Amino acid sequence: MLATEKLVAFGATTDGTRAAAFYGGVLGLPIRSDDAFAIAFDANGVELRLQKVERLDPRPFTALGWQVADIGRVVHHLAASHIATERYAWLDQDSAGVWTAPSGARVAWFKDPDGNLLSVAQYPAG
Repeated sequence: MLATEKLVAFGATTDGTRAAAFYGGVLGLPIRSDDAFAIAFDANGVELRLQKVERLDPRPFTALGWQVADIGRVVHHLAASHIATERYAWLDQDSAGVWTAPSGARVAWFKDPDGNLLSVAQYPAG
């Protein structure tokens, strides 16, 4: 029923100005709209709508993720913007914080200013 409809991704922020600086400035997502209720970004044709809330209890699992062509370039850009990759003792991550999954996918996690866990993944060709 919804297979041909457009997906809208939702998240939350306690500070719209800070979210705009991070998602718009650091991650490069164009802002579609910003009002008292939410700030919306264009994430490559998918609307990412961050609801403005008074308080937020970030969950320990990935809230949003992107499939990227060059994870090394993305992680380098994040580091240059003072965004650290998350480290997990149970994963064998490289010096940049990138983990290689059994499938060959390379994955890194980082947090937005509200503490929401985000990821980037580069999948093997083919």
